[in-house]
Amino acid sequence: MKLVTCAIIMDREDVLVTRRSRRMPHPLKWEFPGGKVKDGETPEACIRREIREELGIEISVGRMLPPVIHSYGSKAFRLIPFICQHLEGVIELAEHSEFKWLPAGDLDGLDWLDADAEVLKLLKEKL
Repeated sequence: MKLVTCAIIMDREDVLVTRRSRRMPHPLKWEFPGGKVKDGETPEACIRREIREELGIEISVGRMLPPVIHSYGSKAFRLIPFICQHLEGVIELAEHSEFKWLPAGDLDGLDWLDADAEVLKLLKEKL
């Protein structure tokens, strides 16, 4: 089972969401940005690295939400979501096709990647 992280990046009352590009698996689905944990890397270090690589911004890593276990066909993932704060930098997309800052109440209307839809449910319980 692959260990994966995602960041629920907050800026005041808004949440950052990213849309997968056409060349990524599950194209054009919305997700909380993140990625796979490398050998010897902590989940917290992973999410800081992934956000720097994918979005070009710096974040502070806060509270961890309960992990989500999800399978896409034969691939199983343990997704660790973190509530994070945007510290500095201007978003420059390296992999995704689009991003939005949305109020937490407006997140339901997006076409979410299945595992991230589960993360959204956890987030709504915490807000």
